[in-house]
Formats: sequence, structure tokens, C-alpha cells
Amino acid sequence: MPGTGGGPGALTGGLTEVSYSTNTSNALIHLYRAEVGKMTAYRQRLDMTTNWSVVTTAGLSSFALGDVNTSHATFLFAMFMNYFFLRLEARRFRTYEIAHHRVRIMERFFYPAMLGDHVDPGWHQLLLAELAKPRSPMSRADALGWRLGRNYLWIYSAVLLAWLAKLNLDQPKGWMLEFPDALSLADIGNFPGWLVFVGVTGFYGYLITLAIRAARTYPLEEG
Repeated sequence: MPGTGGGPGALTGGLTEVSYSTNTSNALIHLYRAEVGKMTAYRQRLDMTTNWSVVTTAGLSSFALGDVNTSHATFLFAMFMNYFFLRLEARRFRTYEIAHHRVRIMERFFYPAMLGDHVDPGWHQLLLAELAKPRSPMSRADALGWRLGRNYLWIYSAVLLAWLAKLNLDQPKGWMLEFPDALSLADIGNFPGWLVFVGVTGFYGYLITLAIRAARTYPLEEG
């Protein structure tokens, strides 16, 4: 019977042939296929958001660096737009993780039991809890950190380098970098340059903190 093979790891009790009737097995198999399909769809949506960020960054950088009369504030706007895309992608990533979590439950318990391995007979309660009250196993901060560490820190690094290059390109040849006068290069209207630098430094510090503190393992992956 499914889940009652005679191997050394076979079940000796708990799950029975009633537990894995044809209807039950088919229902779980269809659920597995549906969750894998959902993961595939959200994987594509995650890639789409990253593509938006790359295209937006490339377009704004080309626009700002191609015209000396364009303000360096264009790159600050690029930082804001990338953060918007990051938040959107993190929200999609958390939804993706709901399906991923259910798939991992079935891969770790249902299919091993069907193949005759010993599993916790109460595993289905974990799946029922996930179906009754869907919730992402990953916090918003962890989702932001995961997406930052894998994609967006590279994009933000490119934006920062392009911003600094823009500040330098706007100066005449032979210009020497001297502090604190160099801070005035980042002036935006009535906003002093030092305040802009403080804001950018704080923002990048926040991003780096998110990336470092993000969980290093997915739920159900430990051990």
C-alpha cells in the first residue's frame, strides 16, 4: 500500500490505506501541481519587476549622463523608483513563498510517505493550517533583504556610481576634490549638498542592513 512499504524506513503505523485513498492522493497531487504552477507564474512576475528596475535605471542614467544640463537629482529619483520596485517585488516574493511553503510540505512528507518512507503521521495538520489561513513564512523585512541581496544591491551600486560620476562630470577639467566644499556639488535648489549626502548615506545604510539581516534559510529547509 502507498506509505506502507516494507523497507527499513517504512511506516509502521499512523498513515493507513484510508489516509491515502485514490481520491485523497489525486487531490493532493492536483494541489501540488496547482502550487507549482503558481510558483512558476510568480517567478515570472518577480523577473518582470527586476526587468522594470533595470530598464528604468538604464533609461534615467542615459538621460542624465547624456546632457550636462540635466540635474543629478535624476539619480535620486532613480533610487526612489528602484525602492518602489523593490517593495513591489518583495510583496510578490512573499506570495510566492506561500506556494513554495506548501510545495515543500508535500515534498517532505506526502511523497516520501507514498514511497514507503517514515514520516510524521500528523504532517497533514501543517498543510491544513496553511490552507485554512494562508500566510507567508517570510517577513516583509526578510523578503526585502532577499531581493536586495540577489538583485537590487547591484542595481543600487550602479545608480550610486553613476550619481557620483554625474557630480564629477559637471565640474570643469582640473577641478580638485576638497572637503567640505565638495559637498556643495550635491545641492538641489535650497537643499544643501551635505543634507543630500546624509540622506543618501542613511538610505544605503538601511538597504545594507536589510540585506545582512535577512534570514539565510527558508522555512522547512533547516537540517
